[in-house]
Amino acid sequence: MISRQDMGSWLDGASQGSQPYPGRRLGRPAEGPGSIARFPARLVALVIDWVLAVVLAGLFLAPWNGSGLMNLAVFFMISVLMVGFFGRTPGHWIMGLQVQTMKGRPAGFGTAALRTLLLCLVIPALIADEDQRGLHDRAVDTVLVRVR
Repeated sequence: MISRQDMGSWLDGASQGSQPYPGRRLGRPAEGPGSIARFPARLVALVIDWVLAVVLAGLFLAPWNGSGLMNLAVFFMISVLMVGFFGRTPGHWIMGLQVQTMKGRPAGFGTAALRTLLLCLVIPALIADEDQRGLHDRAVDTVLVRVR
């Protein structure tokens, strides 16, 4: 069961807990490949993916792109397909990140679809624990890590 002490959010600021670095509880290294992806790299990857989705939606779905929901639908499809096949989106690829299961394997399609659906809801991604795993990652038992 998850307690309030296990969860935090971006509003809490830096973790003041006893854990010296994010991912220690999970057996992840402090730095380098396999370490937890930090917020700046995550944000840049997300912006890259969103810009790509907006451009693709504008190029191919212009007649239906009035509400902005097509941008979200394209973002969803890119994320599910790329994370399902490769464990990473184009933004993750550029930033050297990968979505992995807790066993260190790339996430599959089912995991990618549910994770992305929760990510599109935004709120689950903003609520994170001291290992910097959002609710969307905790729900599907994944973690975003550095691979280089």
